[in-house]
Amino acid sequence: MIKAPPKANISSALELTPLIDIVFIVVVFLLLTANARLLSVPVDIPASDDGVATVASPEHVISVAIKETSPRFAIGETRYDDWAQLKAAIVTEVAQHSDYRLLIASDRLAPAEDLIQLLAFLNAQHITNTHILMEEVTP
Repeated sequence: MIKAPPKANISSALELTPLIDIVFIVVVFLLLTANARLLSVPVDIPASDDGVATVASPEHVISVAIKETSPRFAIGETRYDDWAQLKAAIVTEVAQHSDYRLLIASDRLAPAEDLIQLLAFLNAQHITNTHILMEEVTP
């Protein structure tokens, strides 16, 4: 006797996997081809250097160094181990010179708290013409 294969159950549920695949491909395509806004700043470059004025650098440079070992602080060649002495020296230097630039250099192994304390002090004194010198660390 010949037997017929059993009837397959017909499911009424929709198969969503192909639909999800297509939606994912469309989303990726749209993300890759979307026009991203480029932020730019217009710069006018003169055609010749005839009308270009040179920028004068500040006359006095105050360099503050933070060291790992004692004395921990220095302004130029003068060393300070006390935070109060350093603050007074900075205020005096800034008051003596109207046109200045303050450079801050910190040793790599110096405590970060000293640098943060110095930056907080400069902010409280409204000293804004400050540059922090950084060195690239190579492994």
